[in-house]
Amino acid sequence: MLTVVVVMVLILVVAGLVTAYVAYPHRGEQMPAAPWLGDAMARAAEAAPLIEEDDQPVFALDREPEESEQHR
Repeated sequence: MLTVVVVMVLILVVAGLVTAYVAYPHRGEQMPAAPWLGDAMARAAEAAPLIEEDDQPVFALDREPEESEQHR
C-alpha cells in the first residue's frame, strides 16, 4: 500500500513539473513563484536532443504516403 502511495505522489510531482514547464518556460516566460525552477527546466529542455526534419525515417510509418494511380 505504501508503494502505491509513493508512486502516485511521484506521478503527481512529475505531472506538476510538466504543467509548470508548459505554462511558463516553454512559452519563454519567467515563472513567478520559482524563477530558479524555470531556469533549470529551460536548461534541461535545451540539453535534450531534438529530431531534425532532415533525419531519415526509422519506421515505415514515418514516410510520407506515395500517391498511387488509384487515388488521383
